[in-house]
Amino acid sequence: MPRERSGSQPEASANLLLARVEELRVQLRQIDPAQLAARTGATWHEQHSGGGKLHLSLWGKAVELTLPDLSAHDEQTGKVLGTAIQALLIYHLVTTDGTPEAGQWISFSELPDGRFYNQAFQGYSGGELGRFFGEDLQRFQDCALESGGAPMLYGDFAYAFRMLPRISLGVVVWRGDEDFPSSYQVLFDAAISHHLPADACAIAGSMLTRRLIAAGSVK
Repeated sequence: MPRERSGSQPEASANLLLARVEELRVQLRQIDPAQLAARTGATWHEQHSGGGKLHLSLWGKAVELTLPDLSAHDEQTGKVLGTAIQALLIYHLVTTDGTPEAGQWISFSELPDGRFYNQAFQGYSGGELGRFFGEDLQRFQDCALESGGAPMLYGDFAYAFRMLPRISLGVVVWRGDEDFPSSYQVLFDAAISHHLPADACAIAGSMLTRRLIAAGSVK
């Protein structure tokens, strides 16, 4: 993937990932689905007619990946999920080695290759949260809870969000004062590089940002 474009925008990152998705699907079809399920924390249901489905939770919603095509659908409605989510899940299946979460938090800049793209990532994640919620910290906290966030001890306040069975993201907030506004930052469990490449982490952080803003938009 061209480094000069990677991470500049979440949509650009998604397009760069999608350029390899079909190739990665071919690679994944050579792996035992039961092994994929064990690595990701999914469940595998084989069908008598051939193929089967991997079932897992994405942001608390049931998702299924059908095999052999490896296409992701909303389990309840059957609707095909968006291209960014498709890419994210495929890259997760390829990258993950089943490592448990570390229970510690790191910033995007601490990811492999993350420092180079950290400013851009902060702009469309923590920076976007700051522009939307600003000093209305109670509204942010309400939205975090409604979006499945679990309070944790970090910064002035923070919330952890389960994206996939082996992957959690967090948002930490430092309260502002008369000189500086409150600041928001998206964090990743320290084991994230065992499950996603940096470009996919950028997409995950953008997804979490949009979920929180969507929750705030209806208040």
